[in-house]
Amino acid sequence: MVTTADIQAANILIVDDQLAGAQLLAETLGDAGYTSVSITTNAYEVRELHHANRYDLILLDLQMPGKNGFHVMKDLSAIESDGYLPVLAITAEPAYKLHALKAGAKDFVVKPFDLEELLMRVHNMLEVRLLHDEARKNAKMLEALALYDPLTGLANRRLLTDRISAALANARRNSSAMAVLYLDLDGFKQINDTLGHGVGDALLRIVAARLVAGVREVDTVARLGGDEFMISLWHVSSTSDVATVASKLIESISLPYVIDGHSVAVTTSAGIGIYPTHGEDADTLIKKADIALYAAKHAGKNAFRICGQADVPAAAWN
Repeated sequence: MVTTADIQAANILIVDDQLAGAQLLAETLGDAGYTSVSITTNAYEVRELHHANRYDLILLDLQMPGKNGFHVMKDLSAIESDGYLPVLAITAEPAYKLHALKAGAKDFVVKPFDLEELLMRVHNMLEVRLLHDEARKNAKMLEALALYDPLTGLANRRLLTDRISAALANARRNSSAMAVLYLDLDGFKQINDTLGHGVGDALLRIVAARLVAGVREVDTVARLGGDEFMISLWHVSSTSDVATVASKLIESISLPYVIDGHSVAVTTSAGIGIYPTHGEDADTLIKKADIALYAAKHAGKNAFRICGQADVPAAAWN
């Protein structure tokens, strides 16, 4: 929600080649409660100023020598990625109104100013601008919530599926292989039950960090929910390559944790599905990795199994 305080704290730039006029306008805005008002008489520096300061409102005189307001708006259009120009055009020529609006200005005021009208237009434009920014931030937040796990910051199932599909497309194109690792913590429920969900959540965040540190930047680590994680390995050269990664991750997760003064120990089991041996699409590889994970758990935990192969304790690959 945009408040009056937000509006009056907005970042404003006045562009006018006449210093006296710009100063008078700045004083008027200051008297009305606006606290962040800047002035420039140099139309050639507006683009860089806006790029550096991202003004919420630019009061722009259209009639300036050398470089007029229309040229300035053209410059600003080049750096506004969403196409929104926060420009309130100012001129002594009412005939320029339509031309200014077509050039991207969001509103227009004619000299000499009617003070009440000017302040109302400034207020309204700032309110719209701040609401626009708030809506954009909310959209980005919703997008992040739709793609990332809020507890760990890892990819969620939806994003993981997209990343696996991309890795598969790359593997097909290059006649290479990729792999999916499905991991589940051993004994996590007991930690939650005995030490509480706060410690459990902290443990999950540390586990997530260790998994990310244990793979390459091109690989994707995701949390599916609870204590289940999945990793998409972008490219693997052999079964042994995947086994080495799994072994190192299992070893990393088994290292001790100290959380809120508690010494915590946990291990993980993993199942592996490899393209093209175990499947040619994301759903199939995930299912095969899940089957292999169940086999690893059945084998005694703290181990991994590659789909279709014998149970392999992690230590065997060290």
